[in-house]
Amino acid sequence: MSKLGLLRAVITSNLAVRTAVRQNRGLPMLLGEPTRRFSTEAENPPQNSPPSDQPQDASPIEPFLQTPTTGLVYGKLLGISRYTLKTDVVNMLEGCNLSLEDVKVDYNRAFTPMGMVVQFRSWKAFDNAARVISRKGRLFKLERANRSLWDNLTPHDGKTVLLQGIPQTAAPEDVERFLSGCEYNSSSLQIIFRSFPEPSKFATVRFPSQTEAMNAFLAKNKGFCQNGQILMRVLQ
Repeated sequence: MSKLGLLRAVITSNLAVRTAVRQNRGLPMLLGEPTRRFSTEAENPPQNSPPSDQPQDASPIEPFLQTPTTGLVYGKLLGISRYTLKTDVVNMLEGCNLSLEDVKVDYNRAFTPMGMVVQFRSWKAFDNAARVISRKGRLFKLERANRSLWDNLTPHDGKTVLLQGIPQTAAPEDVERFLSGCEYNSSSLQIIFRSFPEPSKFATVRFPSQTEAMNAFLAKNKGFCQNGQILMRVLQ
């Protein structure tokens, strides 16, 4: 072979080698080699990040903003009258797991009932009571109440009797004479004088049981103390 032919063969061989090298650079892609992806996150996750199988908090609401689902809840039932009984409320709110001990009557200074405070076992029971009232008791309204209101109410439990219409000149001995024949705690007798809106005198007395209180009501209601007729009412 001449020198010119040998030189042409060397040049052709070098070109073939370079072409093969360039083609082989794409071979890993054809063989399934994983490619790198662009990402704004770090290539390796932080060491303190939780495992992927660890449950995450699905609620974006902070715990102190969430409504508690357990614990006692208090509500005030409005729209009652002086003839509304605790048993009426318990029966109306059937399904809320209430007892008579879970209901207190909120009286004003003249012993007019302003509402009933109800103690519920949970928020679920409170919400259930609100739905029952909206469906059954259109005359009533249930609103949220504070624990302090419940704690400050004195439960009478049907053992305290209110005596209204006591004459202005009547003394404690006159009231005791009016109650003669009834079994009651004499130290519990309280006579109260009210000057507004008009002068009036009334009294409260505590009996040992609900039965004794009811017996006194049946025997003495609308009786007379001096020249005044006494109206009696059993407080709840």
